[in-house]
Amino acid sequence: MPEKYIMNFDTRELPQVDDEYLILGSGIAGLYTALAASAAGGSVTVITKLDMMDTGTEKAQGGIAAALGDSDSPALHREDTLVAGAGLCDTEAVAALVSEGPDRVRELIEMGAHFDSDSHGLCLTREGAHSKRRILHASGDATGAEIQRVLTLQVRANDKIRVLENHYVADLLVNENTCYGVLALDRTSGTFKVFRARVVILATGGLGRLYEHNTNPEVATGDGIGIAFRAGAEVMDMEFIQFHPTVLYLPGAPRFLISEAVRGEGAYLRNSQGHRFMPDYHDLAELAPRDVVVRAILKEMAATGLNQVYLDVTHLDPEVIRARFPNITRTCAQYNLDITVDRIPISPAAHYMMGGVKTNLVGETSIRGLYACGECSCPGVHGANRLASNSLLDGLVFGGRIVNETRKFLKDYRPRRLEFGCDWLLKQDKIDYAALRRELQVLMGQKVGPVRSNRGLMEALEFFDYWSRLQRHSEETAEGMEVKNMLQVGELVAEAALARRESRGGHYRVDYPECNQRWQKHIIFRR
Repeated sequence: MPEKYIMNFDTRELPQVDDEYLILGSGIAGLYTALAASAAGGSVTVITKLDMMDTGTEKAQGGIAAALGDSDSPALHREDTLVAGAGLCDTEAVAALVSEGPDRVRELIEMGAHFDSDSHGLCLTREGAHSKRRILHASGDATGAEIQRVLTLQVRANDKIRVLENHYVADLLVNENTCYGVLALDRTSGTFKVFRARVVILATGGLGRLYEHNTNPEVATGDGIGIAFRAGAEVMDMEFIQFHPTVLYLPGAPRFLISEAVRGEGAYLRNSQGHRFMPDYHDLAELAPRDVVVRAILKEMAATGLNQVYLDVTHLDPEVIRARFPNITRTCAQYNLDITVDRIPISPAAHYMMGGVKTNLVGETSIRGLYACGECSCPGVHGANRLASNSLLDGLVFGGRIVNETRKFLKDYRPRRLEFGCDWLLKQDKIDYAALRRELQVLMGQKVGPVRSNRGLMEALEFFDYWSRLQRHSEETAEGMEVKNMLQVGELVAEAALARRESRGGHYRVDYPECNQRWQKHIIFRR
């Protein structure tokens, strides 16, 4: 049984801050929710563990999906999402996403977001598993950066929203299954503070940094899921990790995402012999769902004995490619790779979490007063495999729904002053957390990666069992707390992957390679 808290503390001895909304995270989900909450009349504090711009949103390239084209509709977007989700999408959640999504995107445009357009209107592109061109993009392949820019400007100009950077949330403060706030470390001063709120919203992003090879920013370590599970919240679909098929693979270069939109514009995948192999695996070829593409790449890599295959755009118009993907073109050029002439060496890497803290259709978790939206949450909208470019939309739609739900009872809110504390944890042993983090990341890639087996998952769980002893010790450093959360969340992923004895969406078991109707159900964990 894991401990409820990560450290010893007494709220009576700490500075206290009160607010109506407390939002953890400063990506699209956190900032849009903050703006919606302030517009509804609430006072808002946003806590983010590093700089406000250090988010997964800022890194997003491809775009944001919404049925805005003349030949498109929410019904078609819904169908594509359900097909990609491999039988595990919540149909009501998907209906909310696709029907409310266009209005949320229009709000971004009204705020000043500049999406690429021409004389005919918005430029819409197509990505894997989409039946229509419905992906809006900005500056070619810098959509997330544009959205982050606009939301950040809006939040900084709003005097009803306070943003506290460099604050690391240690734990949720929960009593009788009700959340009253959080305990957080001000990393600048080194002091702990208590933040109380009527509504606490997790918007902490993903967990890609659990893996050695990933596309995520440094902050994506699964903290929101870790603290929520420790406090008693339900988590769901933890086995479903999406590995992006096309991530730059060059010696000496960081793992850099090559957007799905490149394949949407006509790029081919070739093996080391130059063979275009995706038509051998799926009718949609390069536009097949991501899990299909990932496994095809892994099979080609195994067959050729190499660690990469190639993404090829050399048959496309060079000027069109440079204009459409300026960021990718520049980045590859830094490593002497001209993508209009050279094939791009790529391999899969951890990218997106389909599971997370279980919520209902208005973002409420199993703990009263605690809500979640964005990648750390799981309303069931992505099922077993996220449809490309639905992630940014997810944060907008369900963040807005949280505010619509909670604004109803804020006027009647009277804060209840409960105190919290813990004094039973042992003094922490001296741990080399940097080395432990590296060991965890390698293990996750090898044992809990895109191809899994009973033996590998059992070996992973043995690792987590060994390090579970850390839960009995108090930890007051951000580095230590982060690694402890990573261990907790990694164990949840491995445990769920071991339990699911089939292959579906982003979860693939070599010992259970088929999709099984008996497993068309969710795995939910609760402490």
